[in-house]
Amino acid sequence: MTRLHPGGDHELDHIYDSRIPVIGVGEGSWPSLVEHLQELTDLPHETVQRRLKGTRKYGVAFEGWGRRNRDFTHYFTPQQVSYAYHLSADLMADLLHESTRARHVDAKVLRINRVDGGAEVEFEGRAPERYDLVFDARGFPGEIDPARHIHISFVPTDTAVIRRCPAIISDGRDGPVLQHTYTRAVARPHGWIFVIPLVAHTSYGYIFNRDVSRLAEVEADFDTFLQADGVPEFEQRAVIPFPNFVHREIYDGAVARIGNRAAFMEPLEATAIVSAQFQIGMVLQTRLNRPAEHLERDAPVVNRFLVDNMLRYGLFVGWHYSCGSRYDTPFWRYARDRAWPKHRQGADPEAVGCAALGRFDEMIELLNRPVIDRADWGRMCAVPLTSYAQMSQGLGC
Repeated sequence: MTRLHPGGDHELDHIYDSRIPVIGVGEGSWPSLVEHLQELTDLPHETVQRRLKGTRKYGVAFEGWGRRNRDFTHYFTPQQVSYAYHLSADLMADLLHESTRARHVDAKVLRINRVDGGAEVEFEGRAPERYDLVFDARGFPGEIDPARHIHISFVPTDTAVIRRCPAIISDGRDGPVLQHTYTRAVARPHGWIFVIPLVAHTSYGYIFNRDVSRLAEVEADFDTFLQADGVPEFEQRAVIPFPNFVHREIYDGAVARIGNRAAFMEPLEATAIVSAQFQIGMVLQTRLNRPAEHLERDAPVVNRFLVDNMLRYGLFVGWHYSCGSRYDTPFWRYARDRAWPKHRQGADPEAVGCAALGRFDEMIELLNRPVIDRADWGRMCAVPLTSYAQMSQGLGC
């Protein structure tokens, strides 16, 4: 909003609660963030990368996934050219703060209510405020309510153990680190482990299902993995339960739920940041470029588009489990044989109000053709056909 309206014709409030710490997850991204951060900050790419203590992520390296029992990489396209960032989450918040024109309100939000002409925000210990538009970024809902949320039941994980370890990438003295790096996604008996290399630290997370595996079992296997990876010490950051869901009303015309308030699925393909970019961008484009009298008709259309896109991400992520892994364990049997088969019911158009499942089926049908016509090379279902093709080949689907 600051960049789109530098003249101050809107009053902006940035509301946050300084008592909530930055845990430091969500430190991987997609290539779209590289250009976006340069636009938002007016800083060169190299400066942004150094400020974020970042490295250049060229894709995701899968270890032990699928039925072929081999490792493979899901590259961004063009391969070895397009890159994203591995970044420090708290440093990105600081960087964006510098470029923002807003009144900063440090307070706990109790409720956000839709009212005539906008929304009202209720605070703890201060008077409520009314706004034309509120971006609600308060994180996961307290519980998943089928009337308000679509449960992504076909993604089989629901908990993350986060550890921060010493850096394995040296900081560039004369400029940003140009080394090609990859997020590692390592299959393990109870789920999988991500490894995200920054120049400040290396972020590790064990993603599992708490109804299938006990936390003590997971942490013991995590210890074994770090020892084999040559990691001598770590800082335990958090154990985070998470829902896999999409809010049925991401945008209602006055309140735009964004980030983990709008939707979430496990971090396998780093969908969290790019989803927030997409949600904010769609809402701002509509609000700032369409006459106000169209708002009531525009909001349901934008909402349906956002819900559809998030479910497409969910189907792409859940599909990663359809061929199992090198481990024949209770978790991987559950993921392959019980969770993923729920995707047709979980994304049924009648239940979710959008056509994400049909678009996903079309991508799988394309992959099964002996020859894919050039006219279809640019097809997308949340991610491009090239991503589906790479994952299909790697997993053995």
